[in-house]
Amino acid sequence: MRRAAMRKRTLLIPDRVWTDGEIHRGWCVLVEGERLAAVSTRPSIGDVSDCETIALPGATLLPGLIDLHSHLFLHPYNETSWDDQVLKETEAYRTARAVRHAEATLLAGFTTLRDLGTEGAGYADVSLKRAIEDGIVKGPRLFVAGRAIVATGSYGPARRNYRTDCCFPQGALEASGVDEVVRAVRLEAAHGADWIKLYGDYRTGPNGETRPTFSQEEMNAAVATAHDLGRPVAVHAMTDEAMQRAARAGVQTIEHGYGGSRETFALMREKGVAFLPTLTVSEALSEYFRGYVPGESDPTESMQMAARGFRNARAEGVTIGCGSDVGPFPHGENARELAWMVRLGMTPAEALTAATTVNARILGRENELGKIEPGFLADLIAVAGDPAADIAVLKQVSLVMKNGAIVRAPI
Repeated sequence: MRRAAMRKRTLLIPDRVWTDGEIHRGWCVLVEGERLAAVSTRPSIGDVSDCETIALPGATLLPGLIDLHSHLFLHPYNETSWDDQVLKETEAYRTARAVRHAEATLLAGFTTLRDLGTEGAGYADVSLKRAIEDGIVKGPRLFVAGRAIVATGSYGPARRNYRTDCCFPQGALEASGVDEVVRAVRLEAAHGADWIKLYGDYRTGPNGETRPTFSQEEMNAAVATAHDLGRPVAVHAMTDEAMQRAARAGVQTIEHGYGGSRETFALMREKGVAFLPTLTVSEALSEYFRGYVPGESDPTESMQMAARGFRNARAEGVTIGCGSDVGPFPHGENARELAWMVRLGMTPAEALTAATTVNARILGRENELGKIEPGFLADLIAVAGDPAADIAVLKQVSLVMKNGAIVRAPI
């Protein structure tokens, strides 16, 4: 069978190609089927007479972006509170929303997501992942966590806010003690979780202060069990102590880390733990609940804490990926996280690298995602202008390709 009959070939001709921290002017990209076949100057690529050719004048072609902290089953809290989403919106309703969220994310140039918990929607993320893979609905490539695992009584909806004789859904799977924690990890893996998500701390103090929840023994047991099952572990941790427990247990990523000291980030570096700073969600919650007005207000205390944690991580040389915690703010606005990373000291190229090659490495997919190289999956986006000079142009996505298929075409 002729090659052209077997695999569609597409030649993309942008002004420039950005990959792995470098700009290449005059490069073209040849796609065969779902993978990249050639990346070079036009004369070096050879015969392209059988190709569909797409010119992208003025555009930069770059790898599809990756967000490693999303919640497709949530929508902004200024629309509906988190408690009301968990308690009043049915799983079917939330799944219908998640389908729309997934498509908006893909069209914004994010071709891969790690979705860290359905927040009360059970294992609907596993089914959504399958529907995307089967081509039933459009969305990014998903790595899912099912239900996050939390210490009993530590998460929400908080029991203290409701009648004590009520039995109502929780936003995650509760467990206490080594035996229960081990069982919970095994259950999540059995239901199809790619990653295990743990909450290392939460607002459990007498006055709602954030306190560590799982003990070191519980954390160690959860991580060991996950690793036995071939699952990496992500830990929500705001406090220095919870971050230390997670790092000592050998987790793969720590999320948020607003209260992390330089000593704790140094421990993370030594243990090879990556950091997902989730800067945008702090801004969003400050807008909704603390009167913050972008461009007018001073940063709130929580925003200052997030910035301090981010700078501490950079100072200690921790691997920093891109994870936005999208859901509490609108899906499709994931690129706000890269803008915040630049605002707090990264160069645009560093932020782009975090959202491509670094994130691919965190996922263990560094040989097929996050770069524009022959043999890699054809996840590509084009944006107007040069994002390595101005990160804001990521809002101007003109083309999205996932697995070699164009899902957003230039007008």
